[in-house]
Amino acid sequence: MTMPTIKVSEANQPSPSQAFSQNPLKTRDDVVAACAALLDPLEAGFSPDCALVRVGGTGTRFDETAAQIEGYARPLWGLAPLLAGGSKYEKSHLFVKGLASGTDPNGPEFWGNMEDLDQRMVESCPIGYTLAIAGKDFWDPLSEEQKQNVTAWIGSMNDKEMPNTNWLWFRVFANLGLKANGATYSQSRLDSDIVHLNTFYRGDGWSNDGPAGYTQMDYYSGSYAIQYLQLLYAKLAPDDAERAEEFKHRARLYALDFAHYMAPDGHLIPFGRSLTYRFATAAFWGALAFADVEPPAPLTWGMVKGFLLRNLRWWTRHPHIFQPNGMLNIGYTYPNYYLAENYNSPGSPYWAMLAFAPLALPASHPFWTSEEAPHPFTSGLLPAIKPLPHPLHIMVHKGGHTFLLSSGQKCHYPIKASQAKYGHFAYSASFGYSVPTGNQTLDQWVPESALAFSEDDGEVWKLRREVSDAEIVEKDGTPVLFSRMQPWKDVKVETWLVPPTDETPNWHIRVHKLVTGRDIQSAEGGFAIANTRVSDGRTLLAMGTEGQGENEGTLVEDTGSLIVSRAGVVGIAELLDNARKGEICNADANSNLIEPRTNLPMVVRNLKAGETAWFITAVFAIPGAVQRWEGTWRKAWEAKPAVPTWVEELMMSS
Repeated sequence: MTMPTIKVSEANQPSPSQAFSQNPLKTRDDVVAACAALLDPLEAGFSPDCALVRVGGTGTRFDETAAQIEGYARPLWGLAPLLAGGSKYEKSHLFVKGLASGTDPNGPEFWGNMEDLDQRMVESCPIGYTLAIAGKDFWDPLSEEQKQNVTAWIGSMNDKEMPNTNWLWFRVFANLGLKANGATYSQSRLDSDIVHLNTFYRGDGWSNDGPAGYTQMDYYSGSYAIQYLQLLYAKLAPDDAERAEEFKHRARLYALDFAHYMAPDGHLIPFGRSLTYRFATAAFWGALAFADVEPPAPLTWGMVKGFLLRNLRWWTRHPHIFQPNGMLNIGYTYPNYYLAENYNSPGSPYWAMLAFAPLALPASHPFWTSEEAPHPFTSGLLPAIKPLPHPLHIMVHKGGHTFLLSSGQKCHYPIKASQAKYGHFAYSASFGYSVPTGNQTLDQWVPESALAFSEDDGEVWKLRREVSDAEIVEKDGTPVLFSRMQPWKDVKVETWLVPPTDETPNWHIRVHKLVTGRDIQSAEGGFAIANTRVSDGRTLLAMGTEGQGENEGTLVEDTGSLIVSRAGVVGIAELLDNARKGEICNADANSNLIEPRTNLPMVVRNLKAGETAWFITAVFAIPGAVQRWEGTWRKAWEAKPAVPTWVEELMMSS
């Protein structure tokens, strides 16, 4: 029998395959090999004197030299712990040569003088970290003149202005690296930066990425920067025992919350910006081990090991994270510039190398000697629903689906697709999130897990970017996330987000009260899902269409819509008799982080000026990884949740 063309298409993967994608990632040696596989292709991008690494040709908001410094410096997050842990890397001399030439003010590849708010400040962090843990490989081989050049270049940031964010940690590590090697550094600047960074702390392990007034607690609060660097500092600054112990204490608190962001298969819920850093999202777990922080009960070393290794293995199943030359690309599971921020250079994705911190640990460390343990979700050791008041998230693991409900966060500056990265009602480990690809029609805006409004017959749509009065309240023993938004001055929306119940574990509820002073269209979406048929890879058609499988297709009903595909089932339904109708949105290609071709279930309705309306939205999801979902989804879809009693009372009283 001839193989269907779609099977040939799917099997036609990058050749030669990146060795990282073939790695089982079970042992310490496997992780060493994975790190080396990521480093190897960079050799082709080195400049003659090795101070710069070109990874690609796209631009950023900063200069090309800084972009290629990223290509040089960020891989050090992996190379440094590999060397510090006693492993060898045959091309490490290229990076040592690059450090000397990049800091030589009279050389042809000088990195340039540090200026205020300079991207070079960021890259000083992995360089400082490298000097702190792998000084014998990077500092000791330098001549006295080269050491002075390195000291002068790194130290020049001490009198420069820096953003009032996680960036301040980068200067701490620049000084820490110099200090570790007996070079001139600024202890007063190091101390003052940490004192200021501590003002970002909000409690229970959580730090904001910035001062009071910022509402941003994404991966920069954890794995990308603040928690991660606090833990590295706790290990590398033994003379600062009091702060080191405080940072470890915060990490133990944070760990019990952060475990809820990861699904049992190892994927972390995509949320916020800089997701092109990929497996850096899981780096907190490696840093916990690096700092020798005993995992808080019920977590164990085996679980911590599993969190990190399962995440790395999840990424091995996505070979399109690599360019044909084996270097990482900008994107998520595939190249995606709709997702990218204006500070993402081709070298930026190598911040992912944060995940390799445990390579600095000896093979005898309990992180490596412990048998990998499954996620504590699988044994009921963590609650299925957990409200987190600091990030304003309600974490959910129900019905085989790991996701969060969100209201209240935003980026403190106008980042691209901010409404998608911070403003959605829900974020899923299984279905990712979707970003707009243009500014015309819903297909380009993609109101995934969002309520969108238009006042111009559906060309331009407004999605939630900023909310007010966000808080977690309790209703009949259930945590509920309340917020207000105002897309226009005369349009007001109050929203309550309600997690699933034991009776309807595949459904969550969104309650909206709308008051409008103008004519508007509304459209609300559920989760986006892969929209291709198993048989031939073509776009899904209406359920029951000849040629489709029994468990695939789209369904539009009077009050909702449903999509079934190889990725599982998603749907949305209105629980009130209020004229909202079901529709299917054929989302623009490459709008979703995980799947390049998706559809979106929606409910839609037009509202007139002066109208007050209540929407009670039930959102349905069963990931394709749930065992035997094909035989259970119909019954689960038909058993829609009831309107909560407190919602009925709220409607009657308003």
